[in-house]
Order: sequence, then structure tokens, then C-alpha cells
Amino acid sequence: MARPAAGAGRQAQVARLLVIAGLGACANQGPPPGGPPDKAPPQVVRVVPESGAVLPGFKGDAVLQFDEVIDEMPGGGARGGGGGGGRGGAGGAAPVNGLAGQIVLSPVAGDVHVSWHRNAIHVKPAEGWKPNRVYHLELLPGIVDLRRNILKQGKTVIFSTGAPLPHAALAGTALHWVEQRVLAGAVIRAAPLPDTVAYVTVADSAGDFHLTDIPRGRYRVWAIQDQNSNRQLDRREPFDSTTVAIDSSGSAVLWVFAHDTVGPRIRSIDPVDSLACRIQFTAPLDPRRPLDAAQVRLYALPDTTPVAVRALFTSAQYDSLQAKARAAADSLRRAKDTTAHGGAPAPAAQRAPAMAGAPRAPSARDTAAVHGDTTRIRRLLKQRPVPFDRVVLQAARPLAPGTKYLIRFHGATNLNGAAADAQGVLTVPVPKPAARDTTRAPRDTTKSP
Repeated sequence: MARPAAGAGRQAQVARLLVIAGLGACANQGPPPGGPPDKAPPQVVRVVPESGAVLPGFKGDAVLQFDEVIDEMPGGGARGGGGGGGRGGAGGAAPVNGLAGQIVLSPVAGDVHVSWHRNAIHVKPAEGWKPNRVYHLELLPGIVDLRRNILKQGKTVIFSTGAPLPHAALAGTALHWVEQRVLAGAVIRAAPLPDTVAYVTVADSAGDFHLTDIPRGRYRVWAIQDQNSNRQLDRREPFDSTTVAIDSSGSAVLWVFAHDTVGPRIRSIDPVDSLACRIQFTAPLDPRRPLDAAQVRLYALPDTTPVAVRALFTSAQYDSLQAKARAAADSLRRAKDTTAHGGAPAPAAQRAPAMAGAPRAPSARDTAAVHGDTTRIRRLLKQRPVPFDRVVLQAARPLAPGTKYLIRFHGATNLNGAAADAQGVLTVPVPKPAARDTTRAPRDTTKSP
């Protein structure tokens, strides 16, 4: 009877040991606690094919491998890259988002398959690798690891499927013409003529772009404000294009604006003063075409009596003239005040002593430091006049209050040359009567005894 009891005891002991072993295994699954947090962004440690490689008959995927697991980024296992042909690409393509949005592969005619493999990104064109073609595989900044560290520097890999690697280059800047600023993130497409399959890149935060190791020849270059993130030119998207001949290098400045086949219309007309009114159009006018008062006809309604037009200004020109006139009037008034008081006014520094803690005036060195980075952009923007969508009409005689006027503008031309005749109605308001002074004491109407 003792032998079965001993066997049962051994079985219980073995069971306890197995439970303890299992708990120990569960406790050791994760890394030991402690240690400094990882703040380093992921880094590319391996590229297939290597940059500069010539691989005839290349098959399979191009691979970008990182030193740690990267975030999959929602929407990343989809299409990406350059895609499309023709005038900047076929319209209607799906947006390039997620991980696919960090990859630009060109030149390709169609979609690019981008897939996530934990610590690697695999890339392949849907049409397959074409023989004797030089490919640009660009990784944009923005890759994120599992600790949300962001890679802020991109990488470009250039390889060939048979053709020798070229050494020509294209560089330039994309500017937003109407807003007078750089167009950061502009999609740049450069198609070697007469081909329509383009090399693609993205302008940086300063609007600058660079394409190296491309074949020599004539290129049609587009800069696109890619509003739907498909890296192609679609209807109503602002863009600009030019033709560049590239031998060893070439450059281009692209002035992006919205192209419209319909000429500008008058949106509103508002009075400015007794002689002038401000006309706003539905689109900016071409500033390279000088304004002419002969373009405008002014009629008093309802009998359409012609009213002579003295001048036509851009809104900026008119405001500048008014500011100069006010400054001259102020100067004349100060001169009269000085004469009346018998002496010149004291300098500002003597009239009002400096307050403790008041901000000092910026020095020349401070100004240079602030504006040094924008000097080149300002110099580029001065190459073209600034577009405007408002003009000021000045009549030869005062406009009658309470009267309506018909304005006809002939040949209003937008930035891409589409012209139209536009018209609108101005209503001159009636001045409000002066407010009655109620502060005076009431008149005594009682009779004296």
C-alpha cells in the first residue's frame, strides 16, 4: 500500500516543477526593464540593387532594409511611385498614401507595388522592370519606427537594367506665382521628349528639386501642386511646365498657377471714395499686360449715360498713390504746426525717453540673419510681375450718391491667356445723415416776468 502513495507524491512534485518552469518561461519573454529609451530614427543599412549597379535582366523586388522594425503606416501596402504618362500622368489615379507615399520610383508607366516586411520595404513596378532603363528609387523623409522616431533624411538609389548610367542633371525651383512663395512638396515630372514616361521627384521645403544621373536630351518639365496626392497632373490642379535642353546640366524655374480656359469675370464692385471704385475679378489678371483705361466703359443707369474714365490702376498702385498723398498732407500739416509754434519739433529720442526693457531696434546683422535664406527666393520672384485680381477705376467726375453705374471691362485676360469681356453694376451708397448732438443743455423757453 505504501508504494502507490510514493508514486503519487512523485507525480505531484513533477507537476509543481512543470508549473514553476512555465511561469519562468512566461516571465522571460520580454527584454529586461531599464536602460535609456531609443530615440534614434531608423537607418537604411542595405539596398538591393546597390546604387550605381548595372543589372541586365533584373527580376524580383528592389529592397530597402532598415536596422530595426519600421511602422507599417496605414495604407502602406498599396501602390506608389511615379506612375502614369502623358501630360504629367493620366488623371483619376488613386492617392499615394501611407508607406507607399514615402517611395518614388521612376520612370514607370503605371502603378508601383510597395509592401512592408517588418524591417524592409519591397518595391516593384506593376509593368515589371523594363530592359535598358535607368531607374531612380527615392525614399522620402518620414519613415517611422515603432517608438515613433522619424527618419528626417531621404535616400536615392539609381541603378540600370542594362543601359550605361548617364551623368546629366536637372535642378530648379518651384514657385507659387499668385501667392508669391515657394511651393514646398511640389511634384516634379521630367519626361524626355518625345517620350511621355517621366522621371519624378518631390521638391523640398524650399521648393528646390534635383534630378541627377538622367540621360541627355530635351525634357518637358512639370511642377504640380498635387492636391489629391497621386503624383500626377489632374484637372484644376495648379501647375507650370517648360522645355529644358540638358547636355551636362539644366535648370528651370517653374511658376505654378491654376490654369483656366474661361476668361475672368467680375465678382464684385465696391466704392472706394467719391471718384473711385474697386473691381474684383474671379481670377488673377495677367500682370504682363498693362492696364489701359480704354478697356473700361462706365455708364450711369438707368439711361446708360456715358461717364468719362480718368484712370485705371491695380489695387496696389492705387493704395500706394493714396499713401503717398496722405504722407504729403501730413508733412505739410506738420510744417504749418512748426511754423505756428516758432521752432522745429524735438527729435523722437528727446521727446520720449527709452523705456526700461523696451525692445531694441534690429541691427543690420539681425536683419541679414533673418532674411539671408529668403534673398534668393525674392530675387527669383522679382523675375515676374505679381498677379492681381483687383483694379481701381477712377472716374473723371464724382459718382452721384444713390445712383447705379454699369461697368464693362473689355479683354480681361487670365494668367494662361484666356480673355473675356466682363461687366458688373456699382451702387453708390447714400451718405448717412450726421448724428444729432444730444449733449447740449435744452434751451430755456420760459418767459421772463
